[in-house]
Amino acid sequence: MKHLLVPAILSLATLIAPTLAQAQDADAGAKIFKRCAACHSYNEGGANKVGPNLWGVFGSTAGQRNISYKFSKAMKDSGVVWNDETMSSYLENPKKFIPKNRMAFPGLKKEDDRKDLIAYLKSVTQ
Repeated sequence: MKHLLVPAILSLATLIAPTLAQAQDADAGAKIFKRCAACHSYNEGGANKVGPNLWGVFGSTAGQRNISYKFSKAMKDSGVVWNDETMSSYLENPKKFIPKNRMAFPGLKKEDDRKDLIAYLKSVTQ
C-alpha cells in the first residue's frame, strides 16, 4: 500500500504546485501594479486615466482597442499583439520596444517582476 501512496502524493503535488505558483505570482504582481495604478485602471468599462484602461488588453493589437483613448501614432502603427512575450518586452523598456510611445514609465528591469505583473494583469483584465 505504501508504494502506491507515494506516487499518488507526488501526482497531486504536481497538479497543485502550478496553481499555487500562479497565485503567488499574481499576488506579487498586485503589489507591483500599485506603481501602475496612478495611470491605468483595469476593470471592465473602467475609465481611462493618463494611460488607457487595461481591460481586454491581452490578445488585442496595440493602440487598436475601441476604448475612447487617444493612443499615440507609434502605438497605433506598431502592429504589436499583446501576449506574455510582447508585454514583457514592453514592460522591460517601453521606449525601446515601441519608440515614440507616450508611456513615461521607465520599465521593470527584473524579469520576475514582469512575470508577476503579467500574471496579475491576466487575472484581472480578462
